[in-house]
Amino acid sequence: MEEASSPVSVQQTPNLKDTKSPKPKTRKSLVTSLMEATSTLRAPSFKEDTYFISHLKTSERKSLKDLKDRLQASSPHAASIWGVPLLASADERSDVILLKFLRARDFKVQDALTMLLKCLAWRKEFGADVVLDEDLGFKELEGEVAYMDGFDRDGHPVCYNAYGVFKDKEMYDKLFGDDEKVKRFLRWRVQVLERGIKMLNFKAGGVNSIIQVTDLKDMPKKDLRVASNQILSLFQDNYPEMVAKKIFINVPWYFSLVYSMFSPFLTQRTKSKFVISKEGNVAETLYKFISPENVPVQYGGLRRPSDALDGPPKPASEFIIKGGEKVNIQIEGIEVGATITWDLVVGGWELDYSAEFVPNAEGGYTIAVEKQRRMAANEVAIHNSFAATQAGKLVLSVDNTASRYRKVAAYRYVVRKSPTNM
Repeated sequence: MEEASSPVSVQQTPNLKDTKSPKPKTRKSLVTSLMEATSTLRAPSFKEDTYFISHLKTSERKSLKDLKDRLQASSPHAASIWGVPLLASADERSDVILLKFLRARDFKVQDALTMLLKCLAWRKEFGADVVLDEDLGFKELEGEVAYMDGFDRDGHPVCYNAYGVFKDKEMYDKLFGDDEKVKRFLRWRVQVLERGIKMLNFKAGGVNSIIQVTDLKDMPKKDLRVASNQILSLFQDNYPEMVAKKIFINVPWYFSLVYSMFSPFLTQRTKSKFVISKEGNVAETLYKFISPENVPVQYGGLRRPSDALDGPPKPASEFIIKGGEKVNIQIEGIEVGATITWDLVVGGWELDYSAEFVPNAEGGYTIAVEKQRRMAANEVAIHNSFAATQAGKLVLSVDNTASRYRKVAAYRYVVRKSPTNM
């Protein structure tokens, strides 16, 4: 069955009255104030390192050479990390890794060497090189608490973290009831991170870091203090420059408490990578960095757990629905016997959705494929299909005329011809 090419038109019908309705004047919320406050922590000039030696300043190239010389003197045996020999002159991956340690310590050679040697010692003691082969008994948390899923727009692997499940006291006690359980959980978190690092290539100009998305919805404010602090400290000390950006979503009103808990364990450079998104803005925030087909359905995207089995995701088309506007997506050129499958999502929904098939034949009856219904804020992407018994077009309608707030949206579709028409 081959994919057919069908023309698509998007009609946007504004409601001028709703579009012009004034926004009420309100005081800034605590979350808004926090977002503005944390934005000052981001260095406007921050840009991920390319790791091209030719892009380094003269002093930085000298620091890299000095670090190699000191490492050679301090570690007579061939040191390696993540499968990369650190002193191999013909392996550019070693330069990338050494530059990560230098960058984390502002190119202070002795500080970078101390950090690197401590990291190597920790990895040996912790058994970080073999942790990927272990079954740590956290199958119920896979795909829910911490997991790698998809890539951002620049090809960085994305790691999602969500700790709301631990609001359940029984679940919390099961995983954090004593020191041994905490240690096992930390080992599992390292295992998840190591999976992400296996996806990096450690090459100049390549993908050399991951994106972290942390969902703060329902996260216990106090119970995870010990484990959270240990995770942050462990990651910052032993995985320098491995995170290109850290996106916090569903930020609650008490974020100031969470931030004050994390802040002492974070460097200024780490804080400069933060992106803060309050509740209700999740999809809009994530779409800036991750295309909709790679955003999980629970966060307003189109990616479902089973998609990983079908190879690279089919790209989605993005559009904006303004306040007081209705959008009709018309997929034309559908032939007799063809089957059309589509996905559609609107960030935050809270609007009306319907789908209908309009025959080309004059006098043909429009078929209500999906009757109009109100989509709640927490509903995931629509996924449906329709087998056409006559030629025509499919019209997907999203009606935002009852709201004055803009929303991000995305859709994709596949039309497969009938075998008799191929």
